[in-house]
Amino acid sequence: MAVAGYGRRVSELLASAGAGIFDVVLVRLKDGVTFRGIVLPRPQVGEQDFLVLKLDNGYNIGIAADRITEVKLIETSGRVGLTAEKVTRETKAEGKVHFIGTGGTIASRVDYATGAVYPYFSAEDLYAMIPELADIAVVTSETIFSIFSEDMTPHHWSELAKKIGEAFASKSPSGVVVAHGTDTMHYSSSAMAFAVQKAPGPIVFTGAQRSSDRPSSDSALNVIGAAITAVKAPFAESVLVMHGSVSDEVLLVHRGVRARKMHTSRRDAFISVNSLPLAKVNPFTREIDVLQPEYKKRAEEVEVYPEFSEKVALVKFYPGMSSSLLEFYREEGYVGLVIEGTGLGHVNSKLIDTIRSLVKDGVMVVMASQCLWGSVNLNVYRTGVELLKAGVVPAGNMLPETAYVKLSWIFGQTSDLEEAQRLFKTRIAYEFSERNEYRHYPGAMGWW
Repeated sequence: MAVAGYGRRVSELLASAGAGIFDVVLVRLKDGVTFRGIVLPRPQVGEQDFLVLKLDNGYNIGIAADRITEVKLIETSGRVGLTAEKVTRETKAEGKVHFIGTGGTIASRVDYATGAVYPYFSAEDLYAMIPELADIAVVTSETIFSIFSEDMTPHHWSELAKKIGEAFASKSPSGVVVAHGTDTMHYSSSAMAFAVQKAPGPIVFTGAQRSSDRPSSDSALNVIGAAITAVKAPFAESVLVMHGSVSDEVLLVHRGVRARKMHTSRRDAFISVNSLPLAKVNPFTREIDVLQPEYKKRAEEVEVYPEFSEKVALVKFYPGMSSSLLEFYREEGYVGLVIEGTGLGHVNSKLIDTIRSLVKDGVMVVMASQCLWGSVNLNVYRTGVELLKAGVVPAGNMLPETAYVKLSWIFGQTSDLEEAQRLFKTRIAYEFSERNEYRHYPGAMGWW
């Protein structure tokens, strides 16, 4: 009888050992070499007579059946199965955290049939997988989305904001933790900074650079740090908690409106831009050290403004950019446009007439900088002055992504252009500052 798609020879070897899929086995080869690992289902693409094992180091190998002399069962391991049971744990913790699952790598598994990573673990699964949480907080949980972060939209932000408001109002948690994919986490955490104006506790986003079933996964420690922040932080802002280095020594708490993912795969992928992190967390002593003197404090009640407009766009200027690209947004009825300009906030001078025309037609045009660190300043060069005369609103030292999210949120609240401009220039969630400090730049922090 074939085992999980394997051919006759592999199936016979497994049957002789009384072993099956996800059992731990010892495989001995003809040359005397042995391998210990977990038996995985055979990939849909691949030879039927190759046994696939997940080794203790996390890597998978395929071994030709004709090289194997013996398969020995070491452990029948139900714990390795793909379905985690809901677990109720006793806890003496005084804090209470509501956990909201949205998907992403932190809530993902590897599908060994295809080799791809899929959203899988619910918030309940994550709680069962991280028993340390029981010592930190009484956890309640729900999963509202099961998507990768690149599938997030302003509509999802609205639904998430409403759920957070409901959680604070009905469950009275110390804080809310949101499990989210890292690729657009800074967009969503920015969105909640504007949508949830006041709250009884922090809204803590966390994620993972490596999926939960990998031995090098950072998910458990990030979740623990997020829970500590939700319970112990004196602030009530939308933040994200991730590794502060490639090791497990410290986790950093970044303001959602100030953070950006700066590396594709490192554990410490997130960096606060034009600002220091809000706090740092020691996941072992469970202490939180606040680094900023000013922050939003915990409020008695939650105040939510959850609407976002999908008719706002973020556009990156590049040499040779055609004005027809900007015209497209007018034709599609967009009400706001954030342009990532060069340096101090410039674009090709040939685009200025088109921008002026967009503004006259009621499109709010904001200028941010591709440089990230530093501020837009449209008063230095002629191009900047002409953009100001055309009606462009400078974003200061606000991140382009944050400017986009803020503009989307603003047009979810009002359709009045003057009010939109007033709101954009108003600091709502520490999303910009008047000064840029040299110590906030990576080189000054000794990162290089």
